[in-house]
Order: sequence, then structure tokens, then C-alpha cells
Amino acid sequence: MASLVIGIAGGSGSGKTTIARKIRDKVGNDRITFIEMDCYYRDLSHLNIDQRIAHNFDHPSSIDIELFIEHIKAVKNGKSIEKPQYDFITHTRLQKTAGIISQPVVILEGILLYENPKVRELIDIKTYVEAPDDVRFIRRLMRDIEHRGRTPRAVVEQYYKTVRPMHETFAGPTREYADMIIPWHDYNEVAIDMVISRIEACLKERKQVDNLYIENKRFISEKAAEVV
Repeated sequence: MASLVIGIAGGSGSGKTTIARKIRDKVGNDRITFIEMDCYYRDLSHLNIDQRIAHNFDHPSSIDIELFIEHIKAVKNGKSIEKPQYDFITHTRLQKTAGIISQPVVILEGILLYENPKVRELIDIKTYVEAPDDVRFIRRLMRDIEHRGRTPRAVVEQYYKTVRPMHETFAGPTREYADMIIPWHDYNEVAIDMVISRIEACLKERKQVDNLYIENKRFISEKAAEVV
């Protein structure tokens, strides 16, 4: 039986990663594969540093969507992958990769997760994390300064130049594809528990189907043996 694929989308700084990690912690690392769309940014090593900084990372073309889809299909069907690693300071893809083993549940996370219809088709449960624009901007500002080597001025310029307009054009409208909207406040444990309950129910249903398939296969084998 194919793995259950959960999508967690939402604007930059909405709290997607935090929610994904909380779900992973509650369901269990041994049952979840976690894949961040950010890891699939295209390599910009062929550009000089100024060109890399000016690159529009919030446009769908910035994602290596072919590789992303290939990897989703692989883990959904029980195969391992070598997930790319991206350096957000140099804006280049690293030589090393991260080995990822398929688990019963696959969580995908990214701002443009539902923009591509081929990706949407592979996702069983789609959630969208919503947060006020000012909250998202403050979170992004803090993250980029602390973890991505940006200056406050650079973060603000990027926000007005690409982040906000691309959110309005691409990321925001994908809200309509979500099965569940998660308002982000105080970690929203109620919504997280609802997602987990749905995951557990789906896993239970799939296990029952697997058991039925095994029983039917055994029955057919026994009948075939009787005929012989």
C-alpha cells in the first residue's frame, strides 16, 4: 500500500515547518518521512553572488519541480531517495545529499506546494497554514537574519520586491485547494490533533485493506492447491 502523503502549505513565515515538526513528533519519527520543498531550489552556482541575491526565490520556476515530483512518487511507493541540500547563504545546492527512507506517512512542506497540479495529485490530505501578514513578515525577518545571513534591509527589500507580490500571485491563491485551513495561533494544538486523528484513521483504513488483500491472496492460494 502506498504511503499517505500530507501537504502543509502556506505563506512564508506562516508556521508550516513548526506544525510539520509537531505532527512528526506526535505521530513518531519512525512513521513519518519529512520533505521540505525548500531543499529543491535550483542550483545558482553558475550566477555571480549579486545575481543570486537578486533571484526571485518565490516564483515557481525557482523550484526543481521535476526532481521534487520524482522524489514524491518514489517515497510514496516505498522507495528511498537522496534529498538535495540547499545552502541559503550562498544560494547553491550542496554536493552532499540526505538519505531519506520511505515511511507510512510522508509530510511535504512548502509555500508553493499546491501551485503545480502534478504535485497536488500526489497529495492525499492538503492543509494550508494561515497567519496575518505582519506576523509572517516578522517571523521571516527573524529567520533570515538569524539563520540565512541576511541584513534587515535586504530582507525588507526582498519582501517588497518578490515575497509579497509572489505570495499574492502564486502561493496565496492555492489556499482554495486545501482540505483544511489551519489558523496559526498559539501553535493551534486543536488543529494539529485533528490532522493527527485523520492520519491515524487513514493508516487504520489502509492496514485493514492490506490485511484483506493478504487474506484474499491466501484464500486463492489454498483453493488453487485444492484443485491441484
